[in-house]
Amino acid sequence: MRKAIVLLILLSMVLSACAAPVAPAAAPAATSAPQEAPAAEQPAQPGADTIIIDGSSTVAPITSAVAEEFQRENPNIRVPVGISGTGGGFKKFCAGETDISNASRPIKESEFEECVKNGIEYIELPVAFDGLSVMVNPANDWVECLTVNELKKIWEPAAEGVITNWSQVREGFPDRPLNLYGAGVDSGTYDYFTQAIVGEEGASRGDFLPSEDDNVLVQGIAGDENALGFFGLAYYEQNADKLKLVAIDNNDGNCVLPDIDTVSRGLYQPLSRPIFIYVNRARVDEKPILDAFIDFYLDNAKVLSREVGYVPLTDEIYELAKKRYDNRVVGSIYAGGGSQVGVSLADLLAAEQ
Repeated sequence: MRKAIVLLILLSMVLSACAAPVAPAAAPAATSAPQEAPAAEQPAQPGADTIIIDGSSTVAPITSAVAEEFQRENPNIRVPVGISGTGGGFKKFCAGETDISNASRPIKESEFEECVKNGIEYIELPVAFDGLSVMVNPANDWVECLTVNELKKIWEPAAEGVITNWSQVREGFPDRPLNLYGAGVDSGTYDYFTQAIVGEEGASRGDFLPSEDDNVLVQGIAGDENALGFFGLAYYEQNADKLKLVAIDNNDGNCVLPDIDTVSRGLYQPLSRPIFIYVNRARVDEKPILDAFIDFYLDNAKVLSREVGYVPLTDEIYELAKKRYDNRVVGSIYAGGGSQVGVSLADLLAAEQ
């Protein structure tokens, strides 16, 4: 039932995203010499009975599940959850347009600087683990497992216009076109995948079909027998009947599929990662309902993350995250470094206690 509710929420997001944009009104002509711009101020907060959330499509299912449960207990409160990718979400968040930003990677230095410029302080909170999944079409009968080196061969910048056929990936693969689908460049999933596979965040071939909306990628891979793509495990779980999951060999001879066990135990490498929410620090004090929502989120994340296909954090990490929120600790435990592969979340949180 929970998955059905989450899918309905996601469908409504996709439909709303397809609506034609309204052109902005033309700016009035200047009638006098320009005046000195006032100091940057945080834009007016959304209504006291509304919590505005945007950002990562990967994190949207768990946040939407939490929002649905919270609204069930608080029927007069609205909690819309938008999707614009991790990078797009941070642009809105650091402009003061949202209360919470969903993120599938830690905040980058450039995003941190934008928040500072606009006077936005934030509290970074991990909410679950995710296994970044590699998928093909179910009709694909030649791929069961790919090595990290093979994935790098496919996705590195030098592959653009060169590695275009499955037969070039591995000897014995058929002579068929290789059609690629992946997260858009504003997505934290794109940042993490390129860091983990290529070795440099943002380094990728450009000749693939990108989208910040994972539903678009699901449809593309499901309709293309020659497809290969990647996105979060939760979306695969919700569309397992349309896709085929590929095991990953971390160049050690062991093919591992992502699931709750392999992700939580750190066996699915290098594509296991934590996912986050970022909370506007000032709004927590200004909007009591936001404070109540964050408490509710952290209290229920373990159960709801599992229900919608994510891997819960350990009890230790949830307790450390709650302490971080209760103490209103601002900033990032990653020091603005963005995606980091193989870093212990528990160790980073414990170090600041």
